[in-house]
Amino acid sequence: MAIALIAIGSAGTLLAQALSDSPQRQEKQRAELQGPNGIPTGMEVIASVAEYKPGEGIDLHLHHGIEALYVVQGAQIQVAGKEPQTLPTGASLMNLRMVQHGGFKVIGDTPLKLFTVHIVDKSKPLYDKSAGLAGTK
Repeated sequence: MAIALIAIGSAGTLLAQALSDSPQRQEKQRAELQGPNGIPTGMEVIASVAEYKPGEGIDLHLHHGIEALYVVQGAQIQVAGKEPQTLPTGASLMNLRMVQHGGFKVIGDTPLKLFTVHIVDKSKPLYDKSAGLAGTK
């Protein structure tokens, strides 16, 4: 019975994750973050790559932890109502816990390619599109 409950809980977590995730993201590796003496911290580290083609975008969202990203291939992006800008190849960014970011589309002819590392709460969705939380990046 306990195994069945764990399986159901895990399936629910995976479904919630799939519904909130970016379809362009390809997860490469995931590991539980451990503290001293191998004690679980309740957090996990997730390494991913993503490619956003012209016309695709990243919705405004936040994470329950930190996201570090490296721009593998830069592109032109545009936030609604703002001038286009270049996200250059080689740029690195860090999005802090519970700070909204994203909210742009890729424009022009070049896809945007990213490598991301998230260090996030294991029990929360990776992408949270909740509105009204801390500032926008």
